[in-house]
Amino acid sequence: MKNKGILTFLIVLTFVIMGVVILDYLSERPDRQQANPYALSLDTLTAVDPSMILYKEVRNLKLEMEMPSGLSILEEKLLVVGDKKLIICNLSGELIKEIPLQTEPLCVKATADRCYIGSAKQVTVLDPGGKLISNWDAFYENSVLTSIDVYDKKVFIADAGKRVVYRFSDSGEKELEFEGKVGEGDKHGFIIPSPNFDLAIDLSGDFWVANPGKHALENYTFDGNLRGWWDAMTCDIKGFSGCCNPANFTFLPDGNFITSEKGIVRIKEYKPSGEFVGVVAAPSKFEGEQHAPDVVADNLGRIYALDKERKMIRVFEKK
Repeated sequence: MKNKGILTFLIVLTFVIMGVVILDYLSERPDRQQANPYALSLDTLTAVDPSMILYKEVRNLKLEMEMPSGLSILEEKLLVVGDKKLIICNLSGELIKEIPLQTEPLCVKATADRCYIGSAKQVTVLDPGGKLISNWDAFYENSVLTSIDVYDKKVFIADAGKRVVYRFSDSGEKELEFEGKVGEGDKHGFIIPSPNFDLAIDLSGDFWVANPGKHALENYTFDGNLRGWWDAMTCDIKGFSGCCNPANFTFLPDGNFITSEKGIVRIKEYKPSGEFVGVVAAPSKFEGEQHAPDVVADNLGRIYALDKERKMIRVFEKK
C-alpha cells in the first residue's frame, strides 16, 4: 500500500509539472504576453505639440534621381547632386540644366562664379556653365567630404572620414586643417560617429561647424580657433537626440539656425544663442528612421529640404 501511494503521488506530480510547462509555454506566445512596462516607446519622442509647428509644407519638387545626396541654392536656382550628376532647376522645380560628373557626389555649394562639388576624396570645381575648372585632390585615403561653404574667396570643407575641417584658397591651395580642439591638452575635437558633418557661414561671416557627437554647434574663426558654442543634448523636441545630431543645418536671412536630424527625423529653428524657436517639420512628416534632409533657405525665409528617401525637395513656409 505504501508503494502504491508513492506511485500515485509521483503520477500526480508529473501531471502538475506538465501543466506548469504548458501554461508557461502558452504565456510566452507573442499574442499572450503581457505588455513590457520597460519597453522603449518612441511615441513621446515623435509627438509634437501642434502649437510648436511654425511652418507649413507648401509644395514638393520631384527629382529624377535614385540617390540625391546634396542641395544648394543660389538666388532663383536650386542645385542638387546625386547619381554622378548635377541638376539645376528653378524654385518651381523646372529643370534648367543637367551636368554629368565623374565621381559620386556627396555635397554641393554654388556661388556666383563657381560650383563646388564634394565627393569622398575630391572637390570638383565648375564654372557657371558647368565647364570643369579644376579638381582638388589634396585629401586622405579615408576622407569623406560632406559639406562645403565659401566666404570671401575662402573655401571651407568638412571631412567626416578624417574628422577635420579644411580651409582652401579659391585656387585650390590647402591653407589649413583643424580638428576642433580647444587646446593642446584636449582629448577630443570633432566627434563624428557617422558620415554626418556639416558647416556653414552666415551672412555676417560667422563660421559655424556642427559637432554631432556632442550635440553642439560651434563657432570658429577662419583660422580654426573656437569662439563659442551651444548644445542641446536631450531627447525632448527642443534638443538633439541620437548618436550624432544635428546632422545638417543652414541659416535664415535673420541669422536663425535651421537644423535637421537623422534617426528620428525632424527639422527645427533656433536663435543664434541656441534658444529653441519652433518646429519646421515634425517626425510625422517622415516615414520611419531616415537620412537627415539637407536643408537650405532662400532670401524670403522659405526652407527647402532634400528628402532623400522620397527623392524630392520639400518646401516649407512660415505659417
